[in-house]
Amino acid sequence: MSELELLDRERRATERRVRQAKFPVVKSLDSFDFLAIPSLNKAMVLELVRSEFLLRRENVLLLGNSGTGKTHVALALGLAACQRGHRVRFTTAAALVHELMEARDEKKLLRYQKQIAAYELLIVDELGFVPLSKTGAELLFEVFSQRYERTSTLVTSNLPFQEWTEILGSERLTGALLDRLTHHVHILEMNGDSYRLKQSRDKRGAPNP
Repeated sequence: MSELELLDRERRATERRVRQAKFPVVKSLDSFDFLAIPSLNKAMVLELVRSEFLLRRENVLLLGNSGTGKTHVALALGLAACQRGHRVRFTTAAALVHELMEARDEKKLLRYQKQIAAYELLIVDELGFVPLSKTGAELLFEVFSQRYERTSTLVTSNLPFQEWTEILGSERLTGALLDRLTHHVHILEMNGDSYRLKQSRDKRGAPNP
């Protein structure tokens, strides 16, 4: 097989992994403005984009207020993992819980849990936007538990850890979840002015407040 054919095969395999990841949009770090979020540890992001944390089965948490680019960084790390041959799945916390509940109602929960467990990187975006039901929180906890020390999970949240009980509804469950998520973890703090707000202001030429 010629080098061109090999490259073409690799490109098609990467495109397939990107499709299977179900990214809402494809974004890389090239379009991310690090200067807009000075609190972000740029060196750590550039290290994570090499995807070596997946081989060590480590997790990543992106924490910070809304509009600071957490989803952008999550998407970029997901894309980089696809390009390096890893199986990735992107979802929001609300969508994942909805799918888990649906699978449970249709008696397909075990099969769905196995599918989710097989991804080398599971990206759960927007944990904290919607409070979860008791069942929903327990099903989400099971997903994280099944992945613990076997595969990597990336979570983005607009809430600090001490407020996670508000979403999960139980201190015991929150404590157990955080124990597993933060055992082997890279935490990226992304606080600052809303990145999106700044971009839309810049486009309109409006003065910064």
